[in-house]
Amino acid sequence: MQCTPEEIEKKRRIALEKLARKKFHSPLKPNLENLNGEITAPQHSLSPSKQRFNFKAHEQVRHNAKPYDKPKETQQFYGKDKVVTGRCSLITEERFVVELSGFSTPALDVFKAIPTRNYNVNTRNWDFHIKDHNALMLKLQSLRPNVIVERLPTFVLNCVNKEKSDYSNVDLSELDPELGAALMPFQQEGVRYGIDKNGRCLIADDMGLGKTFQALAIANYYSSDWPLLVVTTSSMKNVWEETIHQYLPSVPIMQVQYMTSGKDYIGDCRVLIVSHDMMSRYVDKLLKKEFGVLIVDESHTLKNFKAKCTKAATELAKKARRVILLSGTPALSRPSELFSQLSLIDDRFFGNFFDYSKRYCDGRNTNFGWDASGKSNLQELEIVLSRKFMIRRTKQDVLKTLPNKSQEVVTLDVNLNQFSEEDKKCLNALAARYESQKKSAEKHAILLTFFSETAKIKIPSVCSYILQVLKAKQKFLVFAHHQKMLDAISDVLVKKDVKFIRIDGNTGSEQRKYFVDKFQYSDDCLVAVLSITAANAGITLTAAQLVLFAELHWNPSILSQAESRAHRIGQVKPVVVKYLLAPGTADDSIWPMLQKKQKILSEVGLCRDSFDNVNVLKQETDRVEGLTDDLDFSFSRTCANTLNISSYFKSSSDQSRSETGCDNSEMFVDDGLDDILGAIDFE
Repeated sequence: MQCTPEEIEKKRRIALEKLARKKFHSPLKPNLENLNGEITAPQHSLSPSKQRFNFKAHEQVRHNAKPYDKPKETQQFYGKDKVVTGRCSLITEERFVVELSGFSTPALDVFKAIPTRNYNVNTRNWDFHIKDHNALMLKLQSLRPNVIVERLPTFVLNCVNKEKSDYSNVDLSELDPELGAALMPFQQEGVRYGIDKNGRCLIADDMGLGKTFQALAIANYYSSDWPLLVVTTSSMKNVWEETIHQYLPSVPIMQVQYMTSGKDYIGDCRVLIVSHDMMSRYVDKLLKKEFGVLIVDESHTLKNFKAKCTKAATELAKKARRVILLSGTPALSRPSELFSQLSLIDDRFFGNFFDYSKRYCDGRNTNFGWDASGKSNLQELEIVLSRKFMIRRTKQDVLKTLPNKSQEVVTLDVNLNQFSEEDKKCLNALAARYESQKKSAEKHAILLTFFSETAKIKIPSVCSYILQVLKAKQKFLVFAHHQKMLDAISDVLVKKDVKFIRIDGNTGSEQRKYFVDKFQYSDDCLVAVLSITAANAGITLTAAQLVLFAELHWNPSILSQAESRAHRIGQVKPVVVKYLLAPGTADDSIWPMLQKKQKILSEVGLCRDSFDNVNVLKQETDRVEGLTDDLDFSFSRTCANTLNISSYFKSSSDQSRSETGCDNSEMFVDDGLDDILGAIDFE
């Protein structure tokens, strides 16, 4: 039997109302029309027996309800009343694109009526000049409710419609002569950019391009607004003080000091240097000083807006007229980490974190609250950052003469036969639990333990590889994370009578400077053993052209910073970076995670490196003759290809173990960074 169009429409309406009733798990009481156009009676007018029947059916629905399930998408009826949605986003400073959820002939007719239209055959989207945005939105407004297109946010329109200023003519002659003469051309451009932004900006140049000089030059330009507050890491306080004394001789030495405790008198100083930790502890005392210029070094440490350090910096930034942020890695892994930093510069631009995350972090409500860990409209975010907040140059952009840097992955020869059955069961159990675990928090905890156990597994192969590298008698850096790995590498170098330096979380600022100078200028010092988190910034080790990573880190930006200790201004030879990965360990999980994060950062313009096309090499398995005698290791079983030194570290494996047979007591060593656990991201 063929239905008339009117009957089809009535059936469709009845189906929609049934769907709504099922969605909200409660009986609705609308007046429903039957196919003959008659109005059905309300529920309260039904017979008592039918009321009881409906009540039982309702109870059955409530019984089967699953309130924690993700809401199902509403079924769409495709036809003349189908709703097409769309959104606008910038693709260049002058053009924006409209992405539609489906095909719409009326929308297509509107697009063709815009003079600046352009159809991209690859993306199958239409893009337009920014000047036609309002006209396009006005025409699309007439297509509602069948076509609903979200317009560009007001802050984006204000940003791109503002005339782009030419700051190349900013006069820098008022800077201190010593500092002005030390600036390279691209650094002068960065200073002019900061002045054009009225001293409120983020200098995000690549590591090793002199962000310190640019920040001091901008602050020097606005010296009438001083006193100046410099917030930096504990290890960099002396470096800032020396730089100020050398390049700003107009500032008396007695008026430059750094805070060591809350009892320090800071009333007469013109320049005060504090650590991030001291700033959060004594923010009330700093607020009373009313600093007019604020420099925040390594500003990415302020990524968590709930942290005390970030809250303290926010209060200081509100009172300061000039705010200069410095970071070679503004976002360590995701766009949400930028918001708190950008708010220090202009806390009204984006409105609030909800608006920002919804636009650029794919923010959405979940069963566990608001999720802002994603990414969206990254092309637009990059444009907004460059126009309003940030200047970023890479080494490839500005240092044409800087030697190349190449990255390689070395697959270690880890022969698990040298470990006991208990060790092998531990490793396999951790890998299986990590892969099968669905809950994020528990998965992170497993990965932490897996990472710690991986360090023990890799020690023999890492030491073997380092001994092979020592044959070349060239200087190199080796980064690691756990104390056990750092200790093992140091012990090997001591036994082989190789002179080296070691910088970790226990190394003071004065010691750091001494060790760096020793490595740079002493031909006998061949190796620098460095903690990834304690020595990834603030030091220059260009005497080496080889960088080894015995272990990985969660954030690709931290690894990039560590690489830049050797690949920076002053390097005259090509630099080779080698990541030592062990198959079958936590490296198999962490490496893809790093690739994913690096891809996200590259889409925002915050990363140029890529781990996708890195050369993969295998570790040479030649045995190092005489090694066992020199190091006095106890061999529990013979292994032809790798060094068996597991028994040397056996005491650490015999401690308390978890249900998987693994030691959970040792996770991460404190390497001196504030809130280090808060800086760890796993996804």
